[in-house]
Amino acid sequence: MEWLTGLLERIDRDQWLVAVAVLAATVMVLRTVQWLVGRQLSRLVEKTDTKWDDHFVRAIGKTKFLFLCALGLYAASLTLELKAPSATFMNRFVVISLIVQGGLWLGVVLRALIESHREDAKENDPARLSTISMIGFLLRVVLWATVLLLVLDNLGIDITALVAGLGIGGVAVALAVQNILGDLFASLSIVLDKPFVVGDFLMVGDFLGSVEHVGLKTTRLRSLSGEQLVFSNNDLLTSRIRNFGRMAERRVVFKLGVTYQTPREKLRRIPELIREAIEAQDATRFDRSHFSAYGDFSLNFETVYYVLSADYNEYMDIQQAIHFQVHEAFEEEGIEFAYPTQTVFVAGGSESDEE
Repeated sequence: MEWLTGLLERIDRDQWLVAVAVLAATVMVLRTVQWLVGRQLSRLVEKTDTKWDDHFVRAIGKTKFLFLCALGLYAASLTLELKAPSATFMNRFVVISLIVQGGLWLGVVLRALIESHREDAKENDPARLSTISMIGFLLRVVLWATVLLLVLDNLGIDITALVAGLGIGGVAVALAVQNILGDLFASLSIVLDKPFVVGDFLMVGDFLGSVEHVGLKTTRLRSLSGEQLVFSNNDLLTSRIRNFGRMAERRVVFKLGVTYQTPREKLRRIPELIREAIEAQDATRFDRSHFSAYGDFSLNFETVYYVLSADYNEYMDIQQAIHFQVHEAFEEEGIEFAYPTQTVFVAGGSESDEE
């Protein structure tokens, strides 16, 4: 404290009075401007639909009185002839105050972004809420860790070794919890890339189910038989996923066979009969129907059409209606469906009776 004592001895009383007056005036003016601007903007933002101006007003409200005092002290110091130690201390004090206040302002913006995503998730994908909260927490940690390092650096502390130590410690922690981190980053990939969302029907390997929840570590599906299927996010993303929830239309292939005794004229009629049955249904698009092969016991026809809906129940209803209509048309035309049969030909011979 020797420099402070020397400073008091070298600066006369008038200079101190001027400095105190500048300090008080600067703080009062800044405080008044903050209050007036915040009050006027609060009235204006109530008339707008966007929320970003609300966040701007909230950021102004986060301006701390200590920061205003730091600005006042800096303005007051300009009226004094401060020596090197005092000037250095004043500059560091102002810079540190600005860094901390900047962290508060950025915190308001960050919180606004997180809240915006949370509101969207509540309406469209509630399963994302936990992930968004975790992302917000990590971003806040990064923000204030950066503020702390900048403050230490301005205090003259060498943070190079500290940053290196944090890096080595981070690597060690990452190796220890790599499985958890893998699932966490996989969860972020699911949230950002959206390969599937809650409600989609997935096929993962031999497992089928609709997505119920996407968490930080696991994703849960409800199978058709009722049980819950739990997959780690990392394993899920490294698997081959079939997402039926993104299906725009369903391609259907079905085959039927008729007996070999069916006349050629009726065979030529079969593709047309099938086409009429398909086009009689709504939400279908006929593709083709052909006499495809000679089977072991039947003449085989292959048909392809599209159901213009991803709903499985609707697809089954359409398929059933087509089958009924084809069956009725074949019955009217006298065309018989084939089923596995064998025809055995027995060669007859003459026998002479000996007496």
